[in-house]
Order: sequence, then structure tokens, then C-alpha cells
Amino acid sequence: MARRPFRAAETAAAALLLLLSAACGSRLPESDFERTTTPAATAIRVGIISSATSPVGGGAFTGPRDGALAYFDRLNARGGIDGRRIEVRLCDDGGSGVGDNTCVHRLLDEDKVVALVATTALDYAGAPRVSHARVPDIGGQPIGAAYDTWPHLYGIYGSLAPRDGTPGWDGQLYGGTEVYRYFKREHGARTAAVVSYNQPASAAYARLVERGLKAEGYRVVSEQLDFALPNFRAAAADLKAEGADLVFDALDTHGNAQLCRAMDEVGARVTAKVTNVQNWTSTVPEDYKDSPDCRNALWATGSSRNHQDTSDPAVREFRDATESLKTHSQWQLEGWAAAMWFTRAARSCADRGITRACVDDRMNHGEDFDADGLLLPVRFERLAEPPRTRRTCLSVARWQDGRGWVTQGNMDTTCFDVPQLPYTP
Repeated sequence: MARRPFRAAETAAAALLLLLSAACGSRLPESDFERTTTPAATAIRVGIISSATSPVGGGAFTGPRDGALAYFDRLNARGGIDGRRIEVRLCDDGGSGVGDNTCVHRLLDEDKVVALVATTALDYAGAPRVSHARVPDIGGQPIGAAYDTWPHLYGIYGSLAPRDGTPGWDGQLYGGTEVYRYFKREHGARTAAVVSYNQPASAAYARLVERGLKAEGYRVVSEQLDFALPNFRAAAADLKAEGADLVFDALDTHGNAQLCRAMDEVGARVTAKVTNVQNWTSTVPEDYKDSPDCRNALWATGSSRNHQDTSDPAVREFRDATESLKTHSQWQLEGWAAAMWFTRAARSCADRGITRACVDDRMNHGEDFDADGLLLPVRFERLAEPPRTRRTCLSVARWQDGRGWVTQGNMDTTCFDVPQLPYTP
């Protein structure tokens, strides 16, 4: 059976985005809105928290929310769960811890939701309160360490950690080297550049990437930029001179675009400019409009089936249901999968009552979940010790102008036995 990786890249990269944005300040929600179905005494109420407005910028954290809403809309059109409609309450936490706690209080204590679904919070400060209230939080994005810390929280990528109130194992999380192994085995890559800012969060993430690359035998070229006055052109010239096959980064979205533009300007050609699931979107032509060569060297890796691969029936259903959205993304597909996950748990409770306790029990004792093949199998265990190695599988796609994101291989068989390396969240 395919095993999914510890998603160190997604967790650490998203946490990096949080910290890089801290210089921009934080704020309370600009909007605190809700979306409901037609009120009904028998409706099943769920909550979705997203940092729809945040220092990072509008739309950065709304993908999972939009995917989950599309799933629930289609589910309601088909009769809901055992004839009961899903009533969705939305809350925008504004990307701040204060706003997040406000959303948690409102949804849990005032709206009395059965569960949270597809949580995507820049600062999930309310996570301890959700856990203490024993409200299942299903399919959330692990932007921080909450989903490897607290019981009753079930992240979209699963967890093997004890989840006893301390992150991971004694404060350390673990991630595999499967991404680096893939490019080494499939594309013969040997030299990798890691570009970061001279800023603590960026530098820490870069060290994590460098450690994984070195464990896989790469020659690593480190490029550090001044956070206030970054010289992207100099970094691009250096990685060209060093003959880098791959480029990884610890930069924000704007920095990525600037780096790609500089790479095109100096003629730096690489096998792959590797990005993560958060940037696996249909907006690539706009985001990288000034760098066609680098744009066509973009590769994305993750743990879910390519959102553009409509040859797969489950992806095709997702795309049909989200046809009206202006853009599409991997996070939308994972939000769709999160709503599907809640629905499966709730349906199994229909006979005895769809309550917080029942849904949580089903999540705790359910079999591996793969969302009809949209996800690599997700599991939750509480291992006393982290595994030293693990067989992990990987979803890979590359961008090609005119075709979009093109799936590379089969995520169910693109698997590697890789070491698990510790890092501090």
C-alpha cells in the first residue's frame, strides 16, 4: 500500500510564509461572514476558518475553503446526508491569532458546529481550544505545527506524532527526502541551489532543505539574499556559474517571481525550479509573466492528484463542480477532499446521531482515507518514537505553456524508501 510522506516541505514552507509576512503587521478580520444553506431544523452545521484577509494578501489562503464549499454545494444538491442538508458557517480570521480565537469561539460556542472542515489559518491560535472542546477539525492545512500537536485535529496529510500537546516528538517534527530522491533518480540531478533571505525563518527553512539535499548526495549551492535589498540578478548569475540542476527556495511569492525573472535575464537554465503544493495553481502565467524560460521549468510536488488531470474521474468531478471559479489550485482540490472526508465520517454516524463525539470517534478509528484516489492514503497513528526511515510516495507535475500542469508519472507508484530527518517547527 502506498504510504504518504510527512509533508515537511508543505508545513515548513507555509510556516515560512507566515513568518516572512510578519513584517507586514497583523490585523483583525476585515470581513467576518457566513454562508449558509436554507435554514432547516435538521441541517448539519459545519464551520470553515480561513485567513481570507491577511498580511500575505487576498486569496492566498482561500483555496481549501472554496473547494470544500463546492463539495458541500454538490452534496446538498444531491440530498445531503441521509436527507439532511449541510449548513456551512464561514469565518475569516484575518490572519491574526486574535482573529482566529474569535472565529473559534463563534463557531464552537455560538454556532455549535459539529466539526471544522478545511481549516486554513495563518496563525491557528485557537487550535488548543478546538482540541479541548473535542471538536473534530478535519482536513486542515498544516501551516504550523497544530495538526502534529493536538488530539481531535486531523490534518489533510495525516500524522504519526503522539499529539499530546507537544509538537511532534519532544518538540521536533520529521520529514523525508523523497522530493530530492525523485529528481536524482528520475532526472539525474546532482547540483542543487537553495536561495533564501538573511532572515531567521527563511534561513532556517533553507537549512532544512540543504540538509535533505546533502543526505541524498547532492552538491549544494547556497545563495542568501538581503531581505531589505535583495540582489536577485547576482544570485541567478551565481547559480548559473555553479551549474545548478535544481533550484529550491525559501522566498515569498514575490521573491520567487523576481528570482525567476533574473534567471531568465542572465540565461540560467535548470532542470527544475521546484515549488510546493501552495503554488500549484492555474495563475502561473500571470505570476511568472516576465520569465517564460523559468516558468516552463516550474515543477510542483505534493501528496494529492494533479488538479488539472481530468483523465481521473474524481478530478473530473471536482473540476465540473468548480467550473465557475476563476482560478484552480491544488489547495482547492484538497479542500474538496476534506469535505468528502467529513461527509464519510458523518454518514457513518447517521444511525446513532451526527454529533461531535461520533464524528471524532470515526476519525480516530477510520481506515486510511484517500478521497476516491485524490489523496495518497492518509492515516493517523500515535507512535511513541518517530520512524528512522519510511516508504513514501509523491505526486509530481510540471508546468508547460499551452498545456498547464502536466502530471509526471503515477503518484501511487512514485515511491521511495527515504530517511526521516528532524526539524524544529
